[in-house]
Amino acid sequence: MKSFWKLIALLVLATMVLTACATPAAPEEPAATEEPAAPVMVYDAGQELTDAFAGKYTGTVVTMQGPFTDADAVKFDNSIKAFEDATGIDIQYTGSKEFEANISIIVEGGNPPDIVDFPQPGLLKSLVAKGYGVDLSGVINQDWLKENYNQSWLDMSMMAGPDGEIMAGIWGRVNGKSLVWYPKKEFDAAGYKVPTSWDEMIALSDQIVEDGDAPWCVGVESGAATGWAMTDWVEELMLRTTSLENYDKWVAGELKFDSPEVRRAVEEVGKIWFTDGYVYGGRGAIATTFFGDAPKPMFDTPVRCWMHKQGNFITSFFPEGKVAGEDYDFFYFPGLEAEYGKPVLVAGDIYAMFNDRPETRAVIQYFTMGDSVKGWVEAGGAISPHLDSSLDWYTNVIDRGVADIILNASSVRFDASDLMPGEVGAGSFWKSMTDYITESIDLDTALKQIDASWPK
Repeated sequence: MKSFWKLIALLVLATMVLTACATPAAPEEPAATEEPAAPVMVYDAGQELTDAFAGKYTGTVVTMQGPFTDADAVKFDNSIKAFEDATGIDIQYTGSKEFEANISIIVEGGNPPDIVDFPQPGLLKSLVAKGYGVDLSGVINQDWLKENYNQSWLDMSMMAGPDGEIMAGIWGRVNGKSLVWYPKKEFDAAGYKVPTSWDEMIALSDQIVEDGDAPWCVGVESGAATGWAMTDWVEELMLRTTSLENYDKWVAGELKFDSPEVRRAVEEVGKIWFTDGYVYGGRGAIATTFFGDAPKPMFDTPVRCWMHKQGNFITSFFPEGKVAGEDYDFFYFPGLEAEYGKPVLVAGDIYAMFNDRPETRAVIQYFTMGDSVKGWVEAGGAISPHLDSSLDWYTNVIDRGVADIILNASSVRFDASDLMPGEVGAGSFWKSMTDYITESIDLDTALKQIDASWPK
């Protein structure tokens, strides 16, 4: 009997063992997979910019000074906020209306800001000549600059230092001057067509005279600065009748005013300004007409003059309530000789670096990208010289049209009178041209007077 129950116990035990062996093992949990690392964004402008967006300079400060105040200061701060948020670099911009009077003292005093924004490259040029400023040719990838700027902008960034020429700065916000404004509604109603060449512009001028009106609105009165508006016209014609090399020599004082090249440019201006019937009020009214009032007869009823050449700032002098693209529009001031293409006279801000640190390099590299001014472009009042910018960023027809002209220019050059020594550019050039307009002196005398004023 005991053997029977012992046998039963052994059978039960065997069954339990077999059942346990037949039960499949629980599957192993799969090993957790690691998230792939985000790809590192490489920026062509320079390694420091790549490092900045990788967070290597978080908590650093880059100081900057320039002329932006009030609304412009707000637009600038807003335009760089995305960069500051992404990199952790704090760009501290100090703007002042006395900037130009003080910046040389600050730099030469030995405690310059990291980056300085110069609205007048001539002022930067004078500091570079004294040995101040970092050569950006070793800071920013030159291939990138050639890809993202018209070569003319790079040419204008080169300035002479004690040990040779350096790349003194890079261009940020700019604006264009080679624009001709007209009263669009009336212009279209009269059947006039926008000229695309110099000959077409002259033919249009002749047609308007035949129709009994003055084609051009011109005025150069501006208080102590009377005459500057004519210097712009002379600069435009220099770009259209001679080489960029000659333009640069003229700015540097190496090509005299009393030269065939400059003489021809002034004479071409005179063919428009002094031709009977071409200018509203005639030659005698040009020197006494305030430059801001000059375009207003375009908006009279009937129209009294039909075209006005001036930079895009002039719209602030137009009668209140006039709408761009409806009441007025503009076209590119055409080239004169085919070999010089479609040059554009410009103004703008050039950013120079005075302290060489990695985070400062990152910021100056960032300013070579259209993205650095995108916010300002979208807010209005800024034109980007960067080829990676988009016309879709512009929210008004004026800025978009000016940007299109600048981005498609065959060459650009800065306002010559702003680059010349003050005695000339803001002195004899203005005055002698005004005296020539009023016929107080002849052209020979005017050109010789300007040359005589050039500092030795």
